[in-house]
Amino acid sequence: MKTPICDMLGIEFPLLAFSHCRDVVAAVTNAGGFGVLGASSHSPEQLEHELAWIDDQVDGRPYGVDIVCPEKFEGKGMDLTSEQIAAMVPAEHRDYVVKLLDAHGLSLDELGSNPFSARQTLSDSIGEKLLDVSFRHPIKLIANALGVPPQFMIDRAKAEGVPVAALVGAKEHAIKQVQAGVDVLVAQGTEAGGHCGEVTTMVLIPEVIEAIRPIRDVPVLAAGGIVTGRQVAASIALGAAGAWTGSVWLTTEEAETAPYTVQKMLGASSRDTVRSKGRTGKYSRQLKSAWTDAWTPEANGPGALPMPLQSILSENVLNRLDVLAEKGNQGAQALASYWVGQGVGLMNKVRPAREVVREMIEDYLDAAERITGSVEGGDE
Repeated sequence: MKTPICDMLGIEFPLLAFSHCRDVVAAVTNAGGFGVLGASSHSPEQLEHELAWIDDQVDGRPYGVDIVCPEKFEGKGMDLTSEQIAAMVPAEHRDYVVKLLDAHGLSLDELGSNPFSARQTLSDSIGEKLLDVSFRHPIKLIANALGVPPQFMIDRAKAEGVPVAALVGAKEHAIKQVQAGVDVLVAQGTEAGGHCGEVTTMVLIPEVIEAIRPIRDVPVLAAGGIVTGRQVAASIALGAAGAWTGSVWLTTEEAETAPYTVQKMLGASSRDTVRSKGRTGKYSRQLKSAWTDAWTPEANGPGALPMPLQSILSENVLNRLDVLAEKGNQGAQALASYWVGQGVGLMNKVRPAREVVREMIEDYLDAAERITGSVEGGDE
């Protein structure tokens, strides 16, 4: 198996695995894919610890890091503290969450102290510190999830000889990224978990490839709902250089996904997800729940706040609800949600990450054989 992304990253199979869990990253890399650590919520100290652990596990095999330096967010350029950011959340929104919890038999006191607090602020200075940590390790890719990467990221990566990847959900975004100098595009369809646009993966991949062709030849990775090897093969057939995956790793043995949420995912269909602003302030696909319902226009609530203010309302609360949900609290179970794509309907059992990679490779080869057979059959 050889594609431009295999050559660029030095991998055996054109599969990239995004995960917040270092164990998943190491397992996928060791199985012949390419693990990418999602480090958006890490402090520089935490990231140093995680990358040192991955280095020890992968024995020189390639992996990457994904950090978030959004192009736009509330307070950008002001370098505010986490306390200053938290103070920007209106009382109306805090009260709305309190009432939502109360409607499900829960009180704010059950969630511990200070649930409306920022774990870490979004700022260019934090991004630069995370870059410093990342480049102290032998990473082979640095990715930015939201918007065009800041110039300091592109310049630093080029100086280090490390490709920069960026996420896009529309062809006009792809054009901007290529013009800015990124080296890899992750074209993510609406089926994807996490932040996504409205265009399907099947349409988006060829659309992006055609849009950037006159500008510069940049490898495009397909993303959005990809949980099987045949979907990786389909991505290659569409012109992609490989696949960027995320949701499929959430139900692996190594994943840190909350236990109740894993069970919810295993029982979910592809129709049990929804694009909602209720977690981050930007549209992202998640499991449907009473929480996502509360931030729809039909709920007659105050509406989601811009990033990162909505995260102050949601992240600590939802993380603490996960603990209560595992203990059997029905109100917490009704509210529990997590990012996942429409591919969740094919995620039906818990497996080791290495087994997921192996099955995807086998499924890919079967699909490639079917395609070859269809061509050979047509020549007879």
